[in-house]
Amino acid sequence: MSPAPDGTVTWRELLAEAVGLLSAAPALRATAEVDARWMVADCMGVAAAELSSALGASATERGVARFDEMVRRRCQGEPLQYVLGSWGFRTLDLMVDERVLIPRPETEAVVEVALGELDRLDIRDRAPTVIDLGTGSGAIALSIAVERVRVEVWATDVSRDALAVARANTAGIGRPGARVRLAEGEWFAALPSKLAGSVDMIVSNPPYVASSATLPSEVENWEPGPALWSGPDGTDDLRSIIAGAAAWLRDQGVLVCELSPEQAEPMRQLALEHFTEASVRSDLTGRPRALVARLPQR
Repeated sequence: MSPAPDGTVTWRELLAEAVGLLSAAPALRATAEVDARWMVADCMGVAAAELSSALGASATERGVARFDEMVRRRCQGEPLQYVLGSWGFRTLDLMVDERVLIPRPETEAVVEVALGELDRLDIRDRAPTVIDLGTGSGAIALSIAVERVRVEVWATDVSRDALAVARANTAGIGRPGARVRLAEGEWFAALPSKLAGSVDMIVSNPPYVASSATLPSEVENWEPGPALWSGPDGTDDLRSIIAGAAAWLRDQGVLVCELSPEQAEPMRQLALEHFTEASVRSDLTGRPRALVARLPQR
């Protein structure tokens, strides 16, 4: 952006130019203005609701340089969330980059299901134990730790890079982070054997995209493939988790897994081979999204 004769440029002018640049890319045209406003708000350090009244302010040289770099990255197709470096999830503001999946509203709904199941257990004589398998950014684990103050949470991931992001986010939530433990490994192999048979809930957003599926380029080109793909029909990891979960759960323990709508009934039937109850809950759009499987009181 070229400055005015007096050397200044306003954020309103920067916003207009960014909208034009983003609109020139067909894949970005529909969200150009929204994306540009997010980036301006981030550079200015203001809330989105306050942006309109602040746009007349002059941008600093450093602010212009940072904004130009953000626009350049977004024009290359990098997801807005990675460009910003953080994204909201329920009550949290999470650091995100290409090492982890972008937190999505569907997973927020899965957390809501998990919290409801945890409340249903009504555990009062001890601290409940919850495991988040494949934690990624830590979105599920940290939401549970923040929103339920007595819960002890284990968060696992096979990716050391993902755990580095989760560790940073854990530090960012303050005191609740002291109740979150991170462990590296593939699914249950990450956990200490002493937890077997003592866990109240296992929750997971595993990879569940079929290898034949076509994803938007913004997802396929930027988000970590191992966190997306899971065999020919997308259920390889779901099957492993469902088959292995019961051995780690207490009596009346609960498994909650995010899945794709077409996987709901086959995975519910599979869960009934290992659990006494299994149902599927819908997300905010009414699509089947969360498998809930329960053990009996033995």
